[in-house]
Amino acid sequence: MVKTIIVREKIWGKLKDVALPDSRFHLNFAEVIPDFKGSDVATDRLVEEPFVKSGGYAFVTPDNCLVDLRRRMLLAGKPMVVSTYGIYRGFWLLDPKNVPPGQELFAAWLDGLEHFGQPISLAEIAARGRFDFMVTGASAVSLEGVRFGKGHGFFDLEWGIFTDMGLVDERTPVAAVVHDVQVVSDKLFPSPTDILVDLIVTPSQTFHVKDRAARPRGVNWDLLEPEQIANTPPLQELQKIRGMTK
Repeated sequence: MVKTIIVREKIWGKLKDVALPDSRFHLNFAEVIPDFKGSDVATDRLVEEPFVKSGGYAFVTPDNCLVDLRRRMLLAGKPMVVSTYGIYRGFWLLDPKNVPPGQELFAAWLDGLEHFGQPISLAEIAARGRFDFMVTGASAVSLEGVRFGKGHGFFDLEWGIFTDMGLVDERTPVAAVVHDVQVVSDKLFPSPTDILVDLIVTPSQTFHVKDRAARPRGVNWDLLEPEQIANTPPLQELQKIRGMTK
């Protein structure tokens, strides 16, 4: 854990030179994974990957560095599920059919997502079938695919929810879009809840993770505080689905 914090803070120091300020959190990297210079070039690399070209339905995190990806997916007619900030308002479906031509960029931003998208329950997500791929930002990621977020564990939790519902598994491609300064060569050791990625794209390079370690499965309820469950609607819904509450 100590090394994780050190690596994260070291990357944050470098990220200030290439990050684009967030309208709410500025350069507070403990609260936001920012967009960065060249994220559109990194997205160029990602959309050329076979699993993205062939995939028609994905989960995309709300990170600022993925705005261009969400825009391009809308233009390509590919629907996606996006989490709200902190998962406090659950998940939203962003369907190209509901985005007027010319409004794709606005819809790709979080404010636009909640204007053109619609809230979607876990049951409704499950009814649409498995995700073809998942894409996330990161604070830092190693060449072995070990990904660190802001430190709140939201993506790990989303993965746990979706694996529990059978929407993703070891076969599901998971990609990280980051700046070159966010890729670390250090040997990092994932925690039991860390989600390893298969692909890392930066403005200058594409890294395919070889011999990736196994990912966890399901939600580790013992690690969650009652307040977090109370503030996360999908966790409450999952408990009801699993018969854990009345």
